[in-house]
Amino acid sequence: MKALLQRVTQAKVEVGGETVGAIDGGLLIFLGITPSDNEATASKLAQRVAGYRLFSDADDKMNLSLSDIQGGALVVSQFTLAADTNSGRRPSFSTAAPPQQAEPLYQAFVKALQRLDIEVATGEFGADMQVSLTNDGPVTFLLDTEKN
Repeated sequence: MKALLQRVTQAKVEVGGETVGAIDGGLLIFLGITPSDNEATASKLAQRVAGYRLFSDADDKMNLSLSDIQGGALVVSQFTLAADTNSGRRPSFSTAAPPQQAEPLYQAFVKALQRLDIEVATGEFGADMQVSLTNDGPVTFLLDTEKN
């Protein structure tokens, strides 16, 4: 499972011209799911995201987490994060979980964040979404459960 974290001052997702999810300060999280992922992976990644220190403290050091600042999370499914881009000029999506496996794991990740007292907004799984954000910093990190 991969989570691309972007520290934002605001972010929103629209589907068909309607806003389906929005946050003020916090994290925009693009989530890519692979066939080897499961609910334990989702829970472990949610814990890591909630506690990952990427917000500035009073000394302007990245010492605060999403939980510390009580920020929001906007979680957007993005199967392209799970693409194999190691060769050629076209990505292969054989390394991405099929939708029937990925959607329940996406929901499990969202629920795991909520259990950690994170206010969560979401996109719409499988929809053509338009994402708008103001990246704060910019600060962007990729967390990959397969690399740990």
